[in-house]
Amino acid sequence: MEPSSQPLSRPVYEGLPWFYLVCGVAALIASYLLVSRILSLIAGVVGLTGLLGGSVILLRRRDYRELRSQYADPDSMSTSPSPKKDQA
Repeated sequence: MEPSSQPLSRPVYEGLPWFYLVCGVAALIASYLLVSRILSLIAGVVGLTGLLGGSVILLRRRDYRELRSQYADPDSMSTSPSPKKDQA
C-alpha cells in the first residue's frame, strides 16, 4: 500500500505553517504576561519552537517549489524510477 502524498486538504496543508507562526507569537506574548517564571519559560520555549517550525516549513516549501519549477517536467521529480533488472 502506498501512502498518499497529501493526506490533508490543500487549504489546511497550506495554512499549517501560518498556524504554527501565529501560535508561536501568541505563546511568546503569553510568556511575557505570565507571572509564574516556570510557566513563562515553558510558554517562551513553545513560542520559539512554533516560530522556528513554521518558518522552516515555509522556507522548505518555497525552495522545493522553486527547484521544481526549474525542470521541464516537474512531475518526474515526484516519482521514483522503477528498479532496473540485470540483463546478463
